[in-house]
Amino acid sequence: MHTMPSLAMNGLTGAPRFRPQALFRPASVAVLDAGSEVGARVMANLLASGFSGAVLPVAETRSVQGVLAYPDIASLPLAPDLTVMCGTATPEIFSQLQAKNCFAAVAVQGGTGLRGLARSSGVRSLGPWSFGVAVPSIGLNATVGHLRPRVGRLALVSQSAALCRTVLDWAEPNGVGFSHLVGIGASDDIGFALVLDWLSRDPGTGAILLDIRRLKNGRAFLSAARAAARLRPVVAIRSGSRLEDPTGAADAVFEAALRRSGVLCVTRLEELLAAAETLTRSRPATGDTLAIVSNARGLGRMAADAALRNGVALAGEVIVAPATLAAEAMAIKGAGGVLVVHAPTGPGDAAIIAALAATATAAGTGTNPAPILVCALGETTGAVNRRLLAASGVPVFASPEQAVRGFVHLLQNRRDRAAARELPPSKVLDMTPDRAEVLQHCAAARKAGRLELTRDEALALLAQYGLPGSAGIGTLHIAVRDDAVFGPAIAVGLLGDSAEPVTGMPPLNLVLARGLVERPGMDADIEPLADALVRVSQMVVDCPELAELDVVLAPDGVAAARAVLRAPDAAPARLAIAPYPAELTQTLESKGEHLTIRPIRPEDAEAHRALFARLTPEDVRFRFFNMIRELAPEQMARLTQIDYDREMAFVVTREQPPQTVAVARLVRDVFGDGAEFAVVVQPDMKGRGVASALMRALIDWGRAQGLGTITGEVLADNAPMLAFMRHLGFGIGRIPDESDVVQATMRLSA
Repeated sequence: MHTMPSLAMNGLTGAPRFRPQALFRPASVAVLDAGSEVGARVMANLLASGFSGAVLPVAETRSVQGVLAYPDIASLPLAPDLTVMCGTATPEIFSQLQAKNCFAAVAVQGGTGLRGLARSSGVRSLGPWSFGVAVPSIGLNATVGHLRPRVGRLALVSQSAALCRTVLDWAEPNGVGFSHLVGIGASDDIGFALVLDWLSRDPGTGAILLDIRRLKNGRAFLSAARAAARLRPVVAIRSGSRLEDPTGAADAVFEAALRRSGVLCVTRLEELLAAAETLTRSRPATGDTLAIVSNARGLGRMAADAALRNGVALAGEVIVAPATLAAEAMAIKGAGGVLVVHAPTGPGDAAIIAALAATATAAGTGTNPAPILVCALGETTGAVNRRLLAASGVPVFASPEQAVRGFVHLLQNRRDRAAARELPPSKVLDMTPDRAEVLQHCAAARKAGRLELTRDEALALLAQYGLPGSAGIGTLHIAVRDDAVFGPAIAVGLLGDSAEPVTGMPPLNLVLARGLVERPGMDADIEPLADALVRVSQMVVDCPELAELDVVLAPDGVAAARAVLRAPDAAPARLAIAPYPAELTQTLESKGEHLTIRPIRPEDAEAHRALFARLTPEDVRFRFFNMIRELAPEQMARLTQIDYDREMAFVVTREQPPQTVAVARLVRDVFGDGAEFAVVVQPDMKGRGVASALMRALIDWGRAQGLGTITGEVLADNAPMLAFMRHLGFGIGRIPDESDVVQATMRLSA
């Protein structure tokens, strides 16, 4: 299904509203206080960048840098798509922009209450203290920077104007270009989530760098980060976390939350830059081993040491090839990546560097699909060599250590993507806790004036989730604590093990739980531990009253437990990752057969694959608008591992034989109040009310989410589907320039 542009309005029919295109693809830009020092800098950047749209300065003078100026917003000859506020952002300015029908702004200076102003006026803004926004491919440079970014595929989203300047300063001599530079500043209104949603859909963005100081909404951020990381590499760095929490617990939760979303976390600026260098230029790693080729044995061995220190296995001995580095690198087979270490030698370097530059286009062809990274040492001639290699698109580094870290980033990205594609087995733990009894234990403690449950009360609580008490010796400690940004997090550590606990985010399934409890060299059976961890995770999901939980597990049950409730006036916990909405499960009687309608879950992957295999070729064409023989693992993961805050997919299952017989999904437009649906039913279940029940479930979910419109594209020759849509109350309309596709639309709200 194709994503349709949002037609949502600002609560009034026909009233304009914020469009992300106005922020990232503006056709006109107004600059307020254009005559100030900051305004002059923004004006100079806009005029020098080749922006083809209208530049509209607002100033007290008749012109600014040769461009006709206007005395106020009301005097502008047109409604600008984007306004850059170079003075203090005030309520009056927001009111005037609203009256002018401009709903996208950037506050590069101070201002307070931008979130409230955005809500009341509809004018969405970056900032305050935003670096600005630049999109080099369209010549847009509405920033306060001193350097002009070149066109490329790297996107930088930062809360720090200083870091933006630093990355720009590094990028120019290293030949790195940008698809976007977005300064969200203090992010009073627009934050990371909206920007990530735009970048994840931008075909010109190859990798995304995030500089994070604070997050307003951890759940919204992770939802957007997960969506972006499915499509392209995302790397994040967080500053100041150790200052705020010297224990490192906040760092551990931050890394666990981002890892769960497929985002690579780094802790040093040089790592962020190395990741940018590698992920925007290099081919993906094809394996876990690194081959090293050098023109100097000692430097090659130094690179080998760096690889081993970083846990990277070597693909054989270091190859020494003084004059044929590129040829040797291209000839290597079987390695996950190749690192070329070049030390300057004099006049002969020109031919060597030219040959290495050619590997940027030759790498990945023939018998060597592995990425080739180059470490060009030195400064006097080494810096020149690095610029030449960078200009050719070669991932190049100044030291062996940086190059090895670049390869590590490729490996981490490869593993994250493999984990995202992993299809979990169909086993789901059966837990049917008595919710009334769970609440009774909590109420008893509160009635007694206690927040901490007794040992027996805590054990009784855990027993409801299939975790009986044990007199055995504990082996695993599970601790649940609240993080200020991401809510409840689970730390898992082996008793008697000096290693730091591993942190994870609920909800957990068996695959995720195994990853938390498994340790190198561990000889214990991890299956019972993973099983218990999933049960504890479910208790955290079900009991937002819990503030703290400690569980010590023995092989046969719970050896010790401690549980603390939240204060009576405290807000309940909110998980950073949307849990499985089991409450939406319902039953359907169809021609004497008992069927279940429920939200899809990752463990449905194999049943989903089997459903696809039972569809007729015509069913497949009607659903996917194309003939597809089978779904790739990436597609299967995408269809079954969904974010319940962004979309819903209901499946219909039968007991005998155990099958998924139908599925319908509704994917929200993240920039509006619309959503797009799709539905498919296997041949023997058609005409039994299954599709109607699925669509009613989707419509009810959409209304509960506050959606305004749901739409679906249907092939014009799919007569049964068109009749079905009309029966449900959908209107059918043509799509401009589409002769073989029509659109079914239903309004859910007036």
